[in-house]
Amino acid sequence: MLLSSVQNPRLLYLQSRLSHFNFRIKSSLHTSQTLTLTPSPPPPTSQILDIRKTLLSREKTAVELAGDYLTRIQRSDPKLKSFLYVSEESVLREAEELDRKIERNEEVGPLAGVYVGVKDNICTADMPSTAGSRILENYKPAYDATAVSKMRESGAIVVGKTNMDEFGMGSSTEASAYQVTANPWDLSRVPGGSSGGSASAVSARQCVVSLGSDTGGSVRQPASFCGVVGLKPTYGRVSRYGLVAYASSLDVIGCFGSSVSDTGILLNAISGHDRHDATSSRREVPDFTSQFISKDILDSKPLKGLRVGVIRETLDEGVDAEIVMSIRAAVSHLEELGCTVTEVSLPSFSLGLPAYYILASSESSSNLSRYDGVRYGNQCESEELNSLYENTRAHGFGSEVKRRILMGTYALSAGYYDAYYKRAQQVRTLVRKSFKSALDENDILISPAAPSAAYKIGEKKDDPLAMYAGDIMTVNVNLAGLPALVLPCGLVEGGPAGLPVGLQMIGAAFDEEKLLKVGHIFEQTLQDCCFVPPIAADN
Repeated sequence: MLLSSVQNPRLLYLQSRLSHFNFRIKSSLHTSQTLTLTPSPPPPTSQILDIRKTLLSREKTAVELAGDYLTRIQRSDPKLKSFLYVSEESVLREAEELDRKIERNEEVGPLAGVYVGVKDNICTADMPSTAGSRILENYKPAYDATAVSKMRESGAIVVGKTNMDEFGMGSSTEASAYQVTANPWDLSRVPGGSSGGSASAVSARQCVVSLGSDTGGSVRQPASFCGVVGLKPTYGRVSRYGLVAYASSLDVIGCFGSSVSDTGILLNAISGHDRHDATSSRREVPDFTSQFISKDILDSKPLKGLRVGVIRETLDEGVDAEIVMSIRAAVSHLEELGCTVTEVSLPSFSLGLPAYYILASSESSSNLSRYDGVRYGNQCESEELNSLYENTRAHGFGSEVKRRILMGTYALSAGYYDAYYKRAQQVRTLVRKSFKSALDENDILISPAAPSAAYKIGEKKDDPLAMYAGDIMTVNVNLAGLPALVLPCGLVEGGPAGLPVGLQMIGAAFDEEKLLKVGHIFEQTLQDCCFVPPIAADN
């Protein structure tokens, strides 16, 4: 079994809620309890394909499906607080239009009837886009981000805007200026960040898929904490046009889904070159879904010959023992699927975290200088220009944003540029080279997505260094510009039903196709795990 603590009856809670087979077991405390267990939970299916089939067969209308998701949000979001804004009126209007298209037998897009949450730092023309900050409160862009417009062209319906750490600066969604989002697996714990709202919404089945942004792990760490699939594409695969800038050389728009197949379908829709973004790649976009093979036709060793490197530094001191156990169980599963697994060392791995925070903070100090109350941002009245700047930023920015602006400005200052910013860029080069060397010898690299499972709300809020240290598993991938996929691989003790653990798979640049193929096979063949949180099961 791949549950690292499956002997603990609390970890079987969810399966007991979802099945109909009674049996008796003895707990580790030698107390007899009656539990309900599904012998082998079915692998996750594509909600996107299921919705398409439902709509085209006339089994349900798009309006009925919209009502289901909106009702789910109304019931669960007062507890979760995943969304900052929900557009019920436009959702129902677009659903009615889709029903009319289907009634007329018109062709509909691959995302027709798919309800999507969008992180609040990604522009939407018909909804507020505040980046989780008071300085942009009530701001409505005049345009959709390219990723959003591509989704809409494919038929997707945007449900609303999801909560986030202000300007993407945080790892718990506690740095939002508006509200703190809860983890669907345990309402007393964080969902991760900065895309915590997007991860929480997919985990609680408040939407089908969602968009997030990943500057140093902001898609992958919340995916791990919330038990969903999160994909950070290669830098340049998805246009950044319409993404509120934090650190422009690191920012990437990423995807969340409850299955690898849904995540791949969403990536298909949003990828490709964009003339509005000079950093977007002109590479041809493959069909990411072409590698998805049904479990029924897989042979006994579907990944035979795949070379997998386990990053040694990610399983060292500082990583929770239960996380290490879950990752080693995932490694054993990959070996059962035919992979050749070896340990690899990335000597520059530990240097990535300080280099990342110098570079990201430096870029943010430049990018956020536009919010002065004159060019951008809500203005605080003042009689003098300098005090207008000061008051606008003092009232508009939160404490974490101010901290990073100060760090970045210091690192870029004349007397310290060479000691900090220049040296961090040199470390970035070393990180890229070490990843290239490791990926020349291996097809993919794997590691935990985070050194721990989701922690309690408030546990690290007043200790920024402890919060930053949690990004150690993810920031190097952003420094190297590589793609990475996180998917749940097991549960550890905690909360009413256990807490999910995410396995991170890292690939070569623009090789998302391989990551999705391996992730899909891993997901389809994983036994004894059901990653549906209690709040979603209740709904």
